[in-house]
Amino acid sequence: MNLRSGSVTSLFVFLVAFLSPNAFAATCESLASLSLEHTTITLATPVAAGEFTLPGAQQQNAAFKQLPAFCRVAATLKPSSDSDIKIEVWIPAAGWNGKFMAVGNGGFSGAVNYGQMARVLSLGYATASTDTGHQSGGADAQWAMGHPEKQIDFGYRAVHEMTIRAKAIITAFSAAPRYSYWNGCSSGGKQGLKEAQRFPEDYDGIIAGAPANNWVNLVTEFMWVANAVRKNPESQIPQDKYGAIHDAVLGQCDALDGVKDGLLEDPRQCKFDPAVLQCKAGDGASCLTASQVTSLKQVYGPSRNPRTGKEIYPGLPIGSELGWGVLPQPFAIGETHYKYVVFNDPNWDFRTMDFDRDVAKADAIDKAVGQFTAMDPDLTAFKKRGGKLLQYHGWNDQQIAAENSINYYQSVVERFGGSTREVEEFYRLFMVPGMMHCQGGAGATDQFDTISAIEQWVERGIAPDRILGSHLTNGVADRTRPLCPYPQVARWKKSGSTDDATNFECVQGKR
Repeated sequence: MNLRSGSVTSLFVFLVAFLSPNAFAATCESLASLSLEHTTITLATPVAAGEFTLPGAQQQNAAFKQLPAFCRVAATLKPSSDSDIKIEVWIPAAGWNGKFMAVGNGGFSGAVNYGQMARVLSLGYATASTDTGHQSGGADAQWAMGHPEKQIDFGYRAVHEMTIRAKAIITAFSAAPRYSYWNGCSSGGKQGLKEAQRFPEDYDGIIAGAPANNWVNLVTEFMWVANAVRKNPESQIPQDKYGAIHDAVLGQCDALDGVKDGLLEDPRQCKFDPAVLQCKAGDGASCLTASQVTSLKQVYGPSRNPRTGKEIYPGLPIGSELGWGVLPQPFAIGETHYKYVVFNDPNWDFRTMDFDRDVAKADAIDKAVGQFTAMDPDLTAFKKRGGKLLQYHGWNDQQIAAENSINYYQSVVERFGGSTREVEEFYRLFMVPGMMHCQGGAGATDQFDTISAIEQWVERGIAPDRILGSHLTNGVADRTRPLCPYPQVARWKKSGSTDDATNFECVQGKR
């Protein structure tokens, strides 16, 4: 435009175009021709409000009918000769908040997480997800056998590559995101920690729930529990006895935190001895046989190397009994990891597990090939670039022991010279009483807003000193409770309703 020969109107049009980030944005369909490294865009299409349908034979969800209009982009990434990473990127057609939030996976992560993408898109974010380089059920690792590059994709490469490509696609369609966030639980929590450790520039804020970051030791713990309760039929604890165990735990420990409410604020303070449930004679519905008492102690206790006595992984927390399902839970992830990643043998039998030799083999493979584990405590680069990490974990997690999160947090504190104050500047851990794996739990306050908390921290510098947790019955909150940054715990002020968060304060917990 020649401004010297134009009118006032022409000048106005030029300024609007210059100042508007969407002025020269691409159409959704034109993104099909976008050229990105190692990337083939397979779909670029606008989706009208309420018109999204899950691909294939997946069960449709009414929530998808509430989605606003968006640009849907699908792509395949091939950073190695054996890579086949599928990603999707969704960008609001209107009302974009200028931010990007990628979502994580669960288990072995063999599918794009459409459900979480829909939730994030509805909040105004551009979003992305990946199948991490393979298509499978969450407990199936057959894809890994003989495919070290795919193991690397699952371990860290797929998420990083997706992040880079998603940002490029969003920028081409509209503008570069002002802030980038990660949000995931379980494997998604592990993915978030891996990003902070290995690719600190990818995200400004990371929400990491119940992370499976100590991966090799976690799948080993599954095998430990399996051997404790399934190797010998006499050691198996029938599912209909879990209620009696849970009631005994609450009967002894519920009031330790000052409130009798069916929740243990910190289960580590409960010194429950399963022997109190041993049957006086024979067997019974509300008692345990001697063999069952022994196996229950192993479930609660940490797995250990039988030669050195070194702890491998924390045991399932006292109070988590109602979520166990059929012990061990989830057994399949541990078994399939050892079958297809460690031994390359579909016929491997968990009863042959050697918790010294076999664990060492699994560790060596992880370090050399898969790098599934995300335990590096050095978050210096993430802190230096201003990143914020918000981690949460349910105390009643029946799959990933809650103490795993505490152990990782403590390792970071130690890496920073033992200074909790310095770590709290960029990393806070919230333990959630009563919550099971990622959500749920009888009486738990498992509804809480981590997204607003991480936004306030990243964008306004307001660190979360507490997060409001709610318990819902028929969609209505009937209990609220503050979630406190570890090592603090919520303590009742001795007055007012114990179902009202305003009657609690965050105080230093016992170690």
